[in-house]
Amino acid sequence: MGLKGKLVVSMEVKCGGHLFHDLYQTKPHHVSNISPNYVTGFDLHEGGIGEVGSVVTWKYKEDGNAKIAKCVIEAIDDEKKSNTWKVIGGDLLEAYNDFIVNISCDQHWITWTLEYEKKTEDISEPITFLGFFTYLSKDIEAHHVEK
Repeated sequence: MGLKGKLVVSMEVKCGGHLFHDLYQTKPHHVSNISPNYVTGFDLHEGGIGEVGSVVTWKYKEDGNAKIAKCVIEAIDDEKKSNTWKVIGGDLLEAYNDFIVNISCDQHWITWTLEYEKKTEDISEPITFLGFFTYLSKDIEAHHVEK
C-alpha cells in the first residue's frame, strides 16, 4: 500500500555535529533565536530538557505557515549523538498516523530521518518538511561558524 515511509537527508556541516547534539539536548529553546524564520518557539510541558519521556512543543513555519508539533522525547543517545522525537499532537497528525523525527550527528555530518505512516494513500510524502530540516540545519551551521 505504501502508507509507511522513511525519508533521510544527510549533509556535511562546517561546525562539528556535537554542537547540534548539544543544542537539541541542552538548549532546544535557543533554536528559535538561531533560526526564527523556521522555528518560532519551544515549550517544555512535562519532564526536563534533554530527558527521555519529556513532552515538548515545537512551533515552526513550513512554507510560511505557522504550525506546531507536540512531541515526546523518545530516545537520546549521547554516544551516537542522536535525538528522537515522536509527534503526539499538532499539525502533522492531521495527515499522518505516526510521525517520528530523528537527528544524528557524526563528526561533520548531520542526518535527519523522518519515519511516518500516512492516513491515506492520497497524502503526499513529507518532502517539504524534510527541506525544512535542511534549511534549519544551514541556519544552525551558520550560527556556529560565525562564532
